[in-house]
Amino acid sequence: MHIDWKGVMPAVTTKFTKEDILDMAMFAVNIKAQLDAGVSGIILGGTLGEASTLTQKEKQILIRETVKLVGGTVPVIINIAEQTTKDAIEAAAIAMDCGAKGLMMLPPMRYKANDFETVTYFKAVANSTDLPIMLYNNPIDYGIMVTLDMLEELLDCDNIQAVKESTRDISNITRIKNRFGDRLKVLTGVDTLGLESLLMGADGWVAGLVCAFPAETCAIYELAKAGKIHEALRIYRWFLPLLELDISPQLVQNIKMAEVATGIGTEYVRAPRLPLQGAERERVAKIIEIGMANRPTLPDYKGLNN
Repeated sequence: MHIDWKGVMPAVTTKFTKEDILDMAMFAVNIKAQLDAGVSGIILGGTLGEASTLTQKEKQILIRETVKLVGGTVPVIINIAEQTTKDAIEAAAIAMDCGAKGLMMLPPMRYKANDFETVTYFKAVANSTDLPIMLYNNPIDYGIMVTLDMLEELLDCDNIQAVKESTRDISNITRIKNRFGDRLKVLTGVDTLGLESLLMGADGWVAGLVCAFPAETCAIYELAKAGKIHEALRIYRWFLPLLELDISPQLVQNIKMAEVATGIGTEYVRAPRLPLQGAERERVAKIIEIGMANRPTLPDYKGLNN
């Protein structure tokens, strides 16, 4: 199997009702907005998807329903973030059975594995499945750095095809491209480095604020790839205060507030997360209010790179 690892791939939020059950009706509204904007894939069960709070049954429902919603137009990718190798292998098998077309994989959770253990973990899961895999390299949030030497070993597995680059070191995109060329696709995972990463050669953008602003995110990507840098930069400069809501421990609450503002989400989160309160809520609300008031008119960006 193969995925064309490029374009904008939203790490979508999981929608809940007031009663704390999956809100598949509002989820469908958001997925339609993503598809209409021109995203290249849908990623489920990431940090934004509140994966650590979801049951296995809920994850299966999300995969199956998303597969139905996209109707084969884009791949559905599920995040694998497990504590044990055995559980990760099982999660990959369930994902394939439910219709997922790819995996995004974090290193082992809770235990800080060394380089050898991390490589062995990734290889064990990759060798257990035919699904294409994007490794998630986020040492700041998850404490494990996937080095270039580790990537070299991991590329023995043909289905390890991409890396979500979230080290915050913009030069790492060039290092990866210099060493591996097109063998390993690079997707930026940091919203506040979105345009910068694309200009440095990233193939795609695993985005967060795309959940609320899908068209603006896709426009930046398409314009940048078409060499229309000034047009992309105009949108990006407007977008940056909103994108900064993604680099926060409360990114889920922040982005769900933005989804409410654009009419494609609700603010319900799953405890122990709670909606923002007090001064912090006022601060985030003001950023969103200003962004909405100055929302740019987008050029016709679709089809620029066909």
